[in-house]
Amino acid sequence: MKEWIAKLYETFIETDNYMLLIDGFKNTLIITAGALIIGVIIGIAIAVIKYYGEDNPKMKLVVMLCNLYITVIRGIPVVVLLLIFFFIVMVSAEGTIVGIVTFGINSGAYMAELIRSGINAVDKGQMEAGRSLGLSKAQTMAKIIFPQAVKYILPAIGNEMIALLKETSVAGYVAVVDLTRAGNLIRNNTFDAVNPLITVALVYLFLVVVLTTLLGLLERKLNKDDKC
Repeated sequence: MKEWIAKLYETFIETDNYMLLIDGFKNTLIITAGALIIGVIIGIAIAVIKYYGEDNPKMKLVVMLCNLYITVIRGIPVVVLLLIFFFIVMVSAEGTIVGIVTFGINSGAYMAELIRSGINAVDKGQMEAGRSLGLSKAQTMAKIIFPQAVKYILPAIGNEMIALLKETSVAGYVAVVDLTRAGNLIRNNTFDAVNPLITVALVYLFLVVVLTTLLGLLERKLNKDDKC
């Protein structure tokens, strides 16, 4: 036990490597939060377009483009997408920015289907009811459909956020010192593979458990409000 504590001290404290781990942790949270915001915005936009465009011939081309985006992005591994953006699309951009944009675009393709499913879960008659009250389609969507769809969408977004958090572990491919990259750098510097990698794994596990717990509380609250 004393030897293990001494090794921990040597690996993280004596060499100030704990600061590298903290910086990596911050970058992981920044990339996750930024990508989640972009993903939600893209997802909402595409979901609404597809909702309105299903029976509208004039929007056929736009819907086709949205479907193409979803197919292409979901069909390319996120690591490959990250490298394409870093080395081709956003050559002069900082790695963290590239990570936020890439993971956001990747997440948006999944968010679009999640949000569309949430919107479709609302009774179709709600749109007709809104229109009968003199509301436009946009007003009906904003004031009637979307507020009801939120209870279906939020848990799905929470699950996507957890998946996104873990996906950002490949950000090190584009010179970003995220949590995983920080652990690997400490391993290289100290020749101690066990403590840095186990620490990184435990941090990810802690974050996922916390997010899962909060998501569970949110789902219970939404179910309780729905019953009321």
